[in-house]
Amino acid sequence: MKINSRPIVLAIFGIVLAFLIATAVTFCGLHEMKTDDSADGTSTASYVTDYSDKNNWAYFAEGDGKTADLFLIAPTVDMNDEFNMSLDDKETMGNFLGALNMERGIYENSTRMFAPYYRQGAMKIYSLNESEREPYLGLAYEDVSAAFKWYLENENNGRPIVLAGFSQGADMCYRLLKEYFTDRSLRDKLIAVYAIGWQITETEISAYPQMIAATGETDIGVIVTFDCESSDVTDTFINPAGRCGACINPLTWTTDSEPASKDLNPGACFTDYSGDIVSEVPELCGCYIDLTRGVLKVTDISKEDYPAYVPGLPDGGYHVYDYQFFFRALQINVDKRVNAYMMTIQQAA
Repeated sequence: MKINSRPIVLAIFGIVLAFLIATAVTFCGLHEMKTDDSADGTSTASYVTDYSDKNNWAYFAEGDGKTADLFLIAPTVDMNDEFNMSLDDKETMGNFLGALNMERGIYENSTRMFAPYYRQGAMKIYSLNESEREPYLGLAYEDVSAAFKWYLENENNGRPIVLAGFSQGADMCYRLLKEYFTDRSLRDKLIAVYAIGWQITETEISAYPQMIAATGETDIGVIVTFDCESSDVTDTFINPAGRCGACINPLTWTTDSEPASKDLNPGACFTDYSGDIVSEVPELCGCYIDLTRGVLKVTDISKEDYPAYVPGLPDGGYHVYDYQFFFRALQINVDKRVNAYMMTIQQAA
């Protein structure tokens, strides 16, 4: 039986679109970060957010009693006419928390969760070329790095770590790997990096020995990454034409181009800002890896039912659904990798 998921998705993303429109109108004159800003809106912030203040964490040690820790980094939610999100903007901060809640169900069964608020790059920066947007992403990363450093020094206490982020959050995960995980003792604590929805290139992987792409269902210390498209998409700002990145199939946990049937999909879950599952659709879609682009091509659905929504993405750019299409598969896999890590530790003891 074919399930018509269009009403479900349109209802969910109708809410999202309403939020985007309201955000653009409402926050146009709201107060900026307490920094010196140039006339063109370029942030010249010189401070780093204080992560000893728990108010600067969206999640702080949520899920005590879990074996592993999660350091989770939010995707882009700032749609205001600015370059970096203000931590004084309480409404956008609320949407930041909501975006984290939408994906927390993938991880919360297996981990104690930490997620910092950070001065993320606003959506506006993705209309710039990569070199032009880098100062704003660099500012965002200053906060992410400071939060991770504080977490390591004050909360980790030798516990195993899962890094995770979607979209801009995935980009920030890669930056953490490059800065911190040259340390072998820290790499030994790493269960996996779930960097969904942002490309890591083969060149970067070759340049950083600590960046290892996942090749199976339970390998540890690896990067799990993919970004979704329809079969006819050939170029996006996330996955530019002519550039190939790492990619794994979340239904088979292989890296070849063999198609995975939708029968293997345990459940697409469409969540809301409270983290509740609005609708779950088992066997919604299958997928295969395009080895020339390093992206996940999604089958059995239509572009009309799943619009791109993200400014600058073409029809068939399924980026906003990356983890929702494969929610249950990812949830199951996080648990398996945590268990695989703990078994490895026990065997080594």
